[in-house]
Amino acid sequence: MVVHLFGKLWQWLWVGLVLLPIGVIVASYQQIDQAIWAHLLDFQLLTLLSNTFLLLLGVGLGVVLLGTSSAWLTAVYQFPGRGLFFWALMLPLALPAYVMAFSQLGLFDYTGPISTYLRERWQFQNGLPEIRHAGGVIAVMSLAFYPYVYLLARNAFSSMGQRALEVGASLGLNPWQAFFKVALPMARPWIVGGMVLALMETLADFGTVAIFNYDTFTTAIYQAWFAFYSLETAKQLASLLILLVFVLLLLEQHRRRQRRFTQTGRAQAALRRPLHGGRAWLASGYCGLLFLIAFVLPVAQLVYWAIGTWDNAFETDLWQYAWHSFVLALGAAFLVLVAALGLALSKRANPGRQSLWLTRIATLGYAIPGTVLAVGVFVPIAWLDHLVIEQFGLGESGGAWLKGSLAALFLAYALRFMAVAFAAVEAGLERIAPHQEEAARTLGVHGVGLLRRVYLPLLQGALGTAMLMVFVDVMKEMPITLMMRPFDWDTLAVRIFNFTTEGQYDLAAWPSLLIVITGFVPILLFSRTEQSA
Repeated sequence: MVVHLFGKLWQWLWVGLVLLPIGVIVASYQQIDQAIWAHLLDFQLLTLLSNTFLLLLGVGLGVVLLGTSSAWLTAVYQFPGRGLFFWALMLPLALPAYVMAFSQLGLFDYTGPISTYLRERWQFQNGLPEIRHAGGVIAVMSLAFYPYVYLLARNAFSSMGQRALEVGASLGLNPWQAFFKVALPMARPWIVGGMVLALMETLADFGTVAIFNYDTFTTAIYQAWFAFYSLETAKQLASLLILLVFVLLLLEQHRRRQRRFTQTGRAQAALRRPLHGGRAWLASGYCGLLFLIAFVLPVAQLVYWAIGTWDNAFETDLWQYAWHSFVLALGAAFLVLVAALGLALSKRANPGRQSLWLTRIATLGYAIPGTVLAVGVFVPIAWLDHLVIEQFGLGESGGAWLKGSLAALFLAYALRFMAVAFAAVEAGLERIAPHQEEAARTLGVHGVGLLRRVYLPLLQGALGTAMLMVFVDVMKEMPITLMMRPFDWDTLAVRIFNFTTEGQYDLAAWPSLLIVITGFVPILLFSRTEQSA
């Protein structure tokens, strides 16, 4: 009884913590400043809306094209290098989008090596076309986020194997027609799901659009808070961004309902149709070119810059920023892991629709962009800070207790990344059969003893995965850290933002490489898990 009650309280606690920042943002509509809205309508809002919709449209088309085509080739056909591309095309996930952005600028900008080579060797007067515009941002984000579609679509195509081609052949269709008329409709829920995830990342992105000087809601929220010192404006812009996020969430829920009716078996997953001659090499060339542009060239550019700034690798500041990143990532990973374990156990102890909806709401933070979450968390923290100062008579000279503290930062991280840890822990719990728990209870093991002697030993793998995923996400996280970090607590991501803002891309190479190396770990673990499955 006590366990059930504690589980319910734990669920409601995290639901309240997630709804509080959303409520703060939505409540900003009650304090509309006419002057600010007149300024937004006259000078900013139309640009922000058009830029955001253009970005969503372009990235949506880009990730579907790149992710679906590469997934179809590697899942259904056999060609030279397929085994390598099968897992290597996931590697762009290790590159944060903002690192991809300034690396691609370094490569393809007017002063970059490729454009310079074309001017000097082939007499191209202006080198490559300018990429600092909407098309450049769309291309970079498509390359950074296409793995979301690739992973889900590859799973769908692998599960159907050659069945789609055989069904198409029985209907008199050639392979191209079978792809468009049979395989693509069957895989549509997975493809849409991957696209929605990519669009959520696009809406949440701050670093990439800031590097390209491309105004969207995330950059406008940051500028409103830190350039114009208008928190009200930041809240109202954040409220518009939340509306877009909720539209995407509805699409995601719709996609999940559809996916249940298109699942097929894995009986023919290992069967792939061999390609021969020119078609085989064309498939290898396409996957190779995608891997080259999305991963090899950006990493090679970072390594080139790192060699040129070799002395920076031994600077104390770099390792101090790395230490800050490590401490924040480790602390947040541990906190989120404990919270997610409690949430997953409470859901298991209290089955039912109410518990299902409470956990869904408690894990909603991952869909909220970091800039919005930072504003939503800061406002109640500042109010609580002010209340504490007044109640204890500390006065303003006593300084803030919670604003700009690690506690506030950890809370924002926990709300943002709860879904990542919860998914891994819940998957691990589903593998523990109810009779194992019942057997322990018959032996007199209850409460904390049950957790210590049954759940924790059986969940070691899931807990390790959850902690690792959160650790890597926090290492890469930029907007929350940038807006809520304590004074003199710069991290690797913050230093990258500072260097790229000043155009010093080469100096950002070492912090970027440290983050990229960290990002390799979960991808390699995921790849090994897939191969052993």
